[in-house]
Amino acid sequence: MGRMSAPAPSAALEDAIQAALATVDDPEIRRPITELGMVRGFTVTGDTVTVELLLTVSGCPLRDKLNADITAALTAIPGIASVRVDFGVMSEQQRKELQASLRGGGGEAEPVIPFAQPGSRTRVYAVASGKGGVGKSSVTVNLAAALAQRGLSVGVIDADIYGHSVPRMLGVDGRPTRVEDMIMPPQSHGVKVISIGMFTAGNAAVVWRGPMLHRALQQFLADVYWGDLDVLLLDLPPGTGDVAISLAQLLPNAEILVVTTPQAAAAEVAERAGAIAMQTHQRLVGVVENMSWLELPDGSRMEVFGAGGGETVAQSLTRTVGASVPLLGQIPLDTRVRESGDEGDPVVLADPQTPAARALDAVAERLAVRRDSLVGKPLGLTVNAGGR
Repeated sequence: MGRMSAPAPSAALEDAIQAALATVDDPEIRRPITELGMVRGFTVTGDTVTVELLLTVSGCPLRDKLNADITAALTAIPGIASVRVDFGVMSEQQRKELQASLRGGGGEAEPVIPFAQPGSRTRVYAVASGKGGVGKSSVTVNLAAALAQRGLSVGVIDADIYGHSVPRMLGVDGRPTRVEDMIMPPQSHGVKVISIGMFTAGNAAVVWRGPMLHRALQQFLADVYWGDLDVLLLDLPPGTGDVAISLAQLLPNAEILVVTTPQAAAAEVAERAGAIAMQTHQRLVGVVENMSWLELPDGSRMEVFGAGGGETVAQSLTRTVGASVPLLGQIPLDTRVRESGDEGDPVVLADPQTPAARALDAVAERLAVRRDSLVGKPLGLTVNAGGR
């Protein structure tokens, strides 16, 4: 650590400063700045501490938060009245060392998909539907927020390449940053999020064929630094096209969650979306029926889109796969779900006592089977060549 000229700070003060710096996490990587090699040194002059901090990239969008967090941590030490942070940038070699440290292996090794490895304890849920307009993305973001609220480490991949909407619905307006070949996902409501919309200009359409879609999904899984996730949710495009096939190849252990609405037409196409799991040998975790009914002021229910579709899909898929595919929940039609999504504040957080929020939270409770968090626990994964 750095030294001042005279008088020298006491060893106890230096230890207190070092301990305080170790409590500050990098906002993107969520690990202590001391552990990441970002603190180059510090000096003490009277009651002022000057910290030399190395950013992973020069245009770090969160440098103001780092400055505020470091200042708050150090001014809590008795005798420290002010803090100055001098920002530098990591060298290419330092970034490579950080990349190797985060991946837990050699810096030159090709990244693999950690969730597809035998040692992975991350539960992967792919949220699928047979057709568009059934509220699949609303279900995904609310389940993610509800699971994160339970203390689980949660990530969401917006794999609906053509209809990406997850960032807006989770209130994510930041852009990913890079550390060498790794992508750091933005976070909101405790959920890490990556979407193709973060890599396009404005609201540009994504006009891609199958191989490009496959590569994008592969990058989201292998090149993004997710950390130790308890749950990874993927919001799939409607239907059984290229992305669903790529998912089966890249994440054969993913469990399929089928979203439908109550009407017979939607149920029929939802059955086809679920039946694809038979061909890919993936497990069907259950069915969620969305927009099940509208609760009227007198307490009665108006079944706007009919009734029974979710139960029909669950029963049909149970017969098809020969194993129980339960109806996990029925979500009432509620304008607050749409309003909270438009505002980037999922209804399970913004208005948790509404019937729709309670129903979504109950589905999250059923999915939160693995209640022990992975944070701080080694996954036992190794990085080897290949995987791309």
